[in-house]
Amino acid sequence: MPKDRAPTRIQKKNRAAILEAALNVFSAHGFRGATVDQIAAEAGLSKPNLLYYFPSKEAIHTALLSGLLDTWLAPLHDLDENGEPMEEILSYIKRKLQMSRELPRESRLFANELVQGAPRIHDALSNDLKALVDQKAAVLTHWMDQGKIARLHPHHLIFSIWALTQHYADFDVQVRAILGDEDPFEGAAPFIDTLYRKLLTP
Repeated sequence: MPKDRAPTRIQKKNRAAILEAALNVFSAHGFRGATVDQIAAEAGLSKPNLLYYFPSKEAIHTALLSGLLDTWLAPLHDLDENGEPMEEILSYIKRKLQMSRELPRESRLFANELVQGAPRIHDALSNDLKALVDQKAAVLTHWMDQGKIARLHPHHLIFSIWALTQHYADFDVQVRAILGDEDPFEGAAPFIDTLYRKLLTP
C-alpha cells in the first residue's frame, strides 16, 4: 500500500480484515499450507485488492508475527522484580493461560512458525527474546538466592510455563477430545496454580 499519505478509513478496515483473515488461515494451515487466494477469500476481497495492501504472503505473515511478538512477550515484561516473588510468577502464569484461552489462533501461528525453524522471526528470538528471558532469569535467580522461591534452573522454569500454558491452545483439539464437554481452562487454572506453588515453595 502506498505510504506517501495517511490511510483512509476504508484502507484501515481492509488491512485489518486481511490480517484477521490471515490469522485464521495461517493458524489453521501453517505458512506453507496457506495461500494468498485463501486469505483473500476469507477477507472477502479480490486477490489484486489484497496485493494492494500486502505484496506477498510473506509480507502478511511478517506483519502478523511482528504484532504477535509484542503481545506475546508483554506478560513476561510485566514480571516485577520488586514484587512478591511467588505471586509475581503465579500472576505471570495466569496471564499466559488466559492468553491461550483468548488468543488460541495467535498461539498456533507462533507455534507453526517455530516448528518451521522460525525463518521469519529467528533474529527476534536470538536477540530481543533472548535478552528478555535472560533478564527475567536473573530476577528469578536473585529470588532463589534470597530463599524466596525454590532453586530451579530459571530458563527451564520459564520454558515449562510456556509449554504448560500454551499446550491448551496449541493442542486444543486433543485436550477437548479427551475432556469432552468439560471446559479445559476451568480445571487448568487451579491445577497449574497448585503445581507451581508446590514446585516453587522453598
